[in-house]
Amino acid sequence: MTKPSFHKNKVIAHRGAWKGINTSQNSIASLKQAIALGCYGSELDLHMTSDSILIVNHDITWGGLNVQKSTLAELRKTPLSNGEPLPLLEDMLKIIKNQTGTKLILEIKSSDRGREWANATVKKIVNAIRDYKAQEWISYIAFDYEICKEVLRLNPSADVQYLMGNKAPDQLKKDGIKGADYHYSVYQSKPEWIQQAKQLGIILNAWTVDKLEEMQWLLNRDIDMITTDEPEMLFKELERRKK
Repeated sequence: MTKPSFHKNKVIAHRGAWKGINTSQNSIASLKQAIALGCYGSELDLHMTSDSILIVNHDITWGGLNVQKSTLAELRKTPLSNGEPLPLLEDMLKIIKNQTGTKLILEIKSSDRGREWANATVKKIVNAIRDYKAQEWISYIAFDYEICKEVLRLNPSADVQYLMGNKAPDQLKKDGIKGADYHYSVYQSKPEWIQQAKQLGIILNAWTVDKLEEMQWLLNRDIDMITTDEPEMLFKELERRKK
């Protein structure tokens, strides 16, 4: 496998690039489309099933079942809207390792089964990434700060970014977390954090940015990455700014 040379743009497709081709979020098709568009990253959401399988799904429920308290077989009785079976992390890793331009942004979902389950999920994910030798392709994100720290405990060199938006850049730096991946409104209400983060070498990402004026506000402040359901719109704006 050729060493990855990731695209030098700011575009992260939120749950893959699904909207423009009218396919399912968090699907194999949406990941492949994000790669085809040339996105820097494609984000997806991870849970661990009751039988310890890492599956891709946003909500805590799927097909009326609690994802973390159900087996893969039970959950896969309900397909995605595009007909795909509920995908596994393994499916996505096979695709991402077969190309060199797009990173996989793994959101580890918070657990309603307690800290022990959350830590077991983190361990399963980090081990899977190691086994696939996919570390270079992966960034980890989470709303749960303890999940972020657990990833770093298991892999101190991991690219970990925090989602909640309630930690100042200096706290992230202290804890070894490389990025502030915050809702764009956090930067609008705390613009001083943008400069602080840049001074500390903290990566800045904003989610989920689907309106042109919000993209422009962030681009004007040189935000590093923008997570969006409208990657085509963001690419168009980035191209306009080159002219």
